[in-house]
Amino acid sequence: MFLRVWAVHRAVLLGVLLALASVGVQAQDLRFFRIATGSAAGTYFPIGSVIASVISSPPGSPPCEGGGSCGVPGLVAVAQTSDGSVANVTAIAKGLVDSGLAQADIVHWAYAGEGQYFRRNPLPNLRVIANLYPETLHLVVRKAAGIERIRDLIGKRVSLDKPGSGTRVNAEIVLAAYGVSSSQLKIQEIDPGRATDLMLSGDLDAFFLIAGYPASAVADLAATGQIGLLPIQGPEAERIFKRHRFFGRDFIPDGTYVGVPAISTVSIGAQWVVAAEATEGLVYEITRALWNPTNRDLLNAGHLQARQIRLETALSGVSIPLHPGAARYYREIGLLKAGAAEGATN
Repeated sequence: MFLRVWAVHRAVLLGVLLALASVGVQAQDLRFFRIATGSAAGTYFPIGSVIASVISSPPGSPPCEGGGSCGVPGLVAVAQTSDGSVANVTAIAKGLVDSGLAQADIVHWAYAGEGQYFRRNPLPNLRVIANLYPETLHLVVRKAAGIERIRDLIGKRVSLDKPGSGTRVNAEIVLAAYGVSSSQLKIQEIDPGRATDLMLSGDLDAFFLIAGYPASAVADLAATGQIGLLPIQGPEAERIFKRHRFFGRDFIPDGTYVGVPAISTVSIGAQWVVAAEATEGLVYEITRALWNPTNRDLLNAGHLQARQIRLETALSGVSIPLHPGAARYYREIGLLKAGAAEGATN
């Protein structure tokens, strides 16, 4: 998948090179930095795109102090679609991409060899740049399917997302808490974009999506008046919180999606991850650019969830080592205590 996606974005980078060449910039002046995200219908891709714009400052750009880009000098960052969290951490560990976005639970399990990575090779070279924002679990149901509670999913056509996604892992956790196994469902392994199409055609009854709200796939469906959202609450939700500490309580406000009332649900932090092998100086510069106060307007003007990317929560839920470049920045500003280990922060 990454090879196919990279082929698409190589054309984008070629366009950048040609544009810069036209103004006399040489290729050796450039540094490209790829950010693996997720489906274009989810939240990771627009968030990754905003971050890419924040940290980029192509050669020839006006300096930050002169009203130009406050990114990393000479850096061109590109967000690319992918199969999601599980695929991203694997690609990062193997050096197939420079960085990626992933759910906090997937990052922890992959690094420690726990959860779905039990009895599989762990990925000990993963490192965190920052915790970004909470990702909300959406359980989207087609109104005509007559699904009013989670156990009503039994026997229905349900997408848990693709096997390479963090959404699928957490969907199975939620289902198990309510006494539903995937074997009781008519599973379809498709991404949110395809799920949206099948919901509209009446060929899918429900799908899970973990994304910051408002998620475009859900918003588009809600505008048709054909879907609702199921709450994750009650004693079943309490069991989830007790057993899986990376879940948090969450709430989708009334009016977030047209015609969909407020519901209680669960969420997981989205983290920005790189490999331990990434150059310390570059990661330091990227981290400093991400939190440059001048870039706040770019974050606020992006996807709604980008407004929740805050320095004060940059280390929240980080349970694996920070990259030394990121740790260096957080120490400089006093967010990470001087002399503190670059490992787990909670």
